[in-house]
Amino acid sequence: MDKTFHIVTFGCQMNVNDSDWLTRALVCRGWRQAPEDEAWLFVLNTCSVRDKPEQKVYSELGRLDMHRKGKPGLTAAVGGCVAQQIGAGFFERFPFVRLVFGSDGIAQAPDALDQLAEDPGARLALLDFEASYPEREALLQPMPKAALPAYDADAGAPEAGPAQSFVNIMQGCDNFCAYCIVPYTRGRQKSRQPGAVLAECRARVEQGAREITLLGQNVNSFGLDAGGAGVGFAELLRQVAAIPGLLRLRFTTSHPKDIDPAVVRAFGELENLCPALHLPLQAGSDAVLLRMGRKYDRARYLDIVQALRAVRPDIALTTDLIVGFPGETEEDFAQTLEMMERVAFESSFSFRYSDRPGVASLRMGPKVPEDVGQERLLRLQSLQNGITKESLKALEGREANVLLEAPSRRQDEGQPFWRGRDPGGRVVNVRLSSDVAGTQLGGRMLRVRVVEAKNHSLLGEKVGPPW
Repeated sequence: MDKTFHIVTFGCQMNVNDSDWLTRALVCRGWRQAPEDEAWLFVLNTCSVRDKPEQKVYSELGRLDMHRKGKPGLTAAVGGCVAQQIGAGFFERFPFVRLVFGSDGIAQAPDALDQLAEDPGARLALLDFEASYPEREALLQPMPKAALPAYDADAGAPEAGPAQSFVNIMQGCDNFCAYCIVPYTRGRQKSRQPGAVLAECRARVEQGAREITLLGQNVNSFGLDAGGAGVGFAELLRQVAAIPGLLRLRFTTSHPKDIDPAVVRAFGELENLCPALHLPLQAGSDAVLLRMGRKYDRARYLDIVQALRAVRPDIALTTDLIVGFPGETEEDFAQTLEMMERVAFESSFSFRYSDRPGVASLRMGPKVPEDVGQERLLRLQSLQNGITKESLKALEGREANVLLEAPSRRQDEGQPFWRGRDPGGRVVNVRLSSDVAGTQLGGRMLRVRVVEAKNHSLLGEKVGPPW
């Protein structure tokens, strides 16, 4: 098999980081990253948190099946949550799939892919969960950012600039929320050794990272298992924030039931901890939260919000919301809308509930009819659009430091724009003069004044030179 590969990533930032690592591992072994029409190995890094991303995987494999008819020998590997869920079933449905690997198995995937390249008849499954976090970063040589994968935004993977890095601090989850498949596809919680996290963060900064995002299914519970060596998340935050040269620090995702007051205080004490927090609410009804097994109620959530805004009034709060959970009434849904308005989330990821295999809510009822769930979702998203528009409008005329990522898709009448993000994580498209825009700006900071709020982003003008 020609050792060329192409990775398609679905889902969360943890999948993005896994694809980043696998790319570097393969390149270190002599593989070449290639465009889709040139690659012989396709790796699909998958997400099964909802039904729709899972169906996208089957659609993509079906498309590749058609593509391989003109390209004998084309091989696919399926990794991530859907691979853990379906396992060897992929071999039966798609004969050209020759490797499946779960989230723990990714550490062994480079060896397995080398084996497949040498043995055309081999098929391998790496689906066992490890007892501790499978360390992998120390095995690789540093790799230029220019060689990292260009993730497919249509598949749901977020974009990142050349000076932004994701660092995993844990794997798995112990919460077993009634609707969530993650503990079954990523396993039980395994915190990473703090020293390994710090070493990787320092290395990323030395390689040019100016912003680091710490990743985990529930970062607030870091260190509650044996892997954290007695270091809690608040202390880890402080240690990472102290790394010289790190200008911005973020983290995701946080479970409200585990957030430590020391983490809340950190937003007011750590200068480079960005004033942005993704805090999944999921539902605004105490009755629904109880059935979901979330282990907090409306009052507890609002107390957290109040404490965060007391120490950091400018903090940007975003959330996840599920509509149509089994048994959700119109009154339950109305309470979700009311919570959205009270908290004034700047944005939200919202979904209509879908049954996932093996989870507790699969057996719960009554099920909300699809048309009712879809109508509620549209109402919720309409409300969110209005709140988002108001919150962005309030930023007009203000100044912020923007970390530039890449040229913007917006290029008006020949005027060049660059896309970046402010400390709150908002997308800012900045109009620049041709002489400035022609230089390499990715990863540089720019002082910007917001001149106009769009529906989901900001337009800005520079008020100082990039640095």
